[in-house]
Amino acid sequence: MTDVTSFDTSSAAGRASGQLTAPIIQYSVAMPNPESHLFEVTLRVQGWSEPVLDLKMPVWTPGSYLVREYARHLQDFSSRSGDRALPWRKISKNHWQIETNSVSDVTVYYRIFANELTVRTNHLDSTHGYFNPAALCFFVPGFEHNCYTVTVVPPEPEWRTVTTLPPISGDNLTFAAADFDTLVDSPFEIGCHDAYDFEVMGKPHQLVVWGKGNLEPNRVILDIQKVIEVEALMFGGLPYDRYVFLLHLSGSGFGGLEHKDSCTLNYSRFGFRAKEKYERFIQLVAHEFFHLWNVKRIRPKALEVFDYEQENYTPSLWFSEGTTSYYDLVIPFRAGIYSVKGYFQNVAKEITRLQMTPGRKVQPASESSWDAWIKLYRRDANSDNSQISYYLKGELVSFLLDLLIRAKHGNARSLDDVMRLMWQQFGNGHYAENEDFDQKSETEAKPGQITSNGQLNARSLPAEIGFTPEQLQSAIESVADMDLSDFFARYVDGTEELPYHKYLEPFGLQILVDETDQTPRIGWTLGTENGRQMVKFVEAGAPAQLAGIDAGDELLAIAGFRVNAEQAGERLKDYQPGDTVEVTVFHQDELRTCLVTLATPRPGRYSIVPVDRPSPIQKQNFMGWLGVPLSNL
Repeated sequence: MTDVTSFDTSSAAGRASGQLTAPIIQYSVAMPNPESHLFEVTLRVQGWSEPVLDLKMPVWTPGSYLVREYARHLQDFSSRSGDRALPWRKISKNHWQIETNSVSDVTVYYRIFANELTVRTNHLDSTHGYFNPAALCFFVPGFEHNCYTVTVVPPEPEWRTVTTLPPISGDNLTFAAADFDTLVDSPFEIGCHDAYDFEVMGKPHQLVVWGKGNLEPNRVILDIQKVIEVEALMFGGLPYDRYVFLLHLSGSGFGGLEHKDSCTLNYSRFGFRAKEKYERFIQLVAHEFFHLWNVKRIRPKALEVFDYEQENYTPSLWFSEGTTSYYDLVIPFRAGIYSVKGYFQNVAKEITRLQMTPGRKVQPASESSWDAWIKLYRRDANSDNSQISYYLKGELVSFLLDLLIRAKHGNARSLDDVMRLMWQQFGNGHYAENEDFDQKSETEAKPGQITSNGQLNARSLPAEIGFTPEQLQSAIESVADMDLSDFFARYVDGTEELPYHKYLEPFGLQILVDETDQTPRIGWTLGTENGRQMVKFVEAGAPAQLAGIDAGDELLAIAGFRVNAEQAGERLKDYQPGDTVEVTVFHQDELRTCLVTLATPRPGRYSIVPVDRPSPIQKQNFMGWLGVPLSNL
């Protein structure tokens, strides 16, 4: 390794001036010993003409708003040119610099530890290899718009590779990305997975399944087709040539990550038989597929150009994620996956979740969006007291906006029209009628596809235009045909309670609060850890907190009698609000008895039901909204 101060860093100036010749950037990803969980990566840069080669690894991946420090899984870095070792130095956590004086062909070798089975990381074992390029590949600063190729070297000949990148070799082992953004947006699945081909609206789709479970492929594919058709109808078509659903069946995982032409799903392997669990899976599919418009092509200004080295702040994730969450409940209903009763049961569950979270009174949806990088994925014992999910709050704000627009315009307009307007103004929907390549021969490849001579057509697709928070509000106001400044100030940028009754009433609906549980409130959440009864959460200002009980305390007894997490609620039913009860805990290994004065019970569940005597106009509004009579609810 050579000290960085001896490097000539003039390459940065050359790249900035646009005077450098674009190099050829090629990756080879091997996995000779998959049981080791190590991908062996070789990066070759040809045609390099500068004295220093900078390599940087992303610290996050689009769609998952947390700095994940992918470089922490990298080991065994080395660089050479032919047989000659090249000196290098690590500059920062994700930045390597190689001295390349008089060298034009550079080969870099490193290994990536991959034993984290999530949709945003890498996983390699004896059954398959899966990687997200953001978590595996370097980019060359200044050359992010270069073509990047990836050659996969499987450990066994029967292992197949699935990615949405076009192959440029006859054996389907080498693939090309028009630029680094496209590479990052194209996960790889390698192994002996099951693959199911199907067609929707004349376009090919594929469901790729790794893992065993009680999945019924034919049933799932039929319902996925329905979801695709409903969403395509909403936006006026499908903005891709081919789409792939990568599904990982795991022990207890749950998650999804969207890409422009694919998504990765992680779901419990035995979560497909029970009705509620199956519907949750279809909601996950609907969510990630909806993202191919909302956030992949309609995205906030801060995400218009990705900065892979640091946080990309936006106050609009309540729309990008929350509105998508609203539609992941709506789409399965429109697709006939569940009834109108099922739809309202799902919405009511979300209302209950929000109303049971104290943080809704502390953190606005826009602030939650901005702070995603430090809060949503880094929960602690105080999270529910101090924050709210932009998914959840945004979902219910979107629900109210849809009702507001529908009520004002007699269902002639809705939030669907907002999505279509955003698609036309900021997505690439406005290119549909005038793409010059549509008028050319069918043998000529579109950007990012393979041309007739086997080369990648790297001409970029028209870039989407990022929207500002002001432009988003303006689009919603133009569809609603009213000033929504007060609405945004109260419910997006403020913490006022959402007025469900106000927006449900025109449709003959109301919120019913379940107050049947009269257990006095203590304000804690309990759980069992290794046989110990633990306090997991204490609500701010609740009786437990006022008595000095903390999250992390071990619960021993109530009123001198041993109790476990399951029994505590029943034991408290022997008391009335205002009663004082002794609660014994271990607090940091110190035995402590706290005097807790119990409070009035809180509602435990919310539901949406018809008003007692709906008017003809309410019935008409409901029918116009959901296409079924109010009596069906």
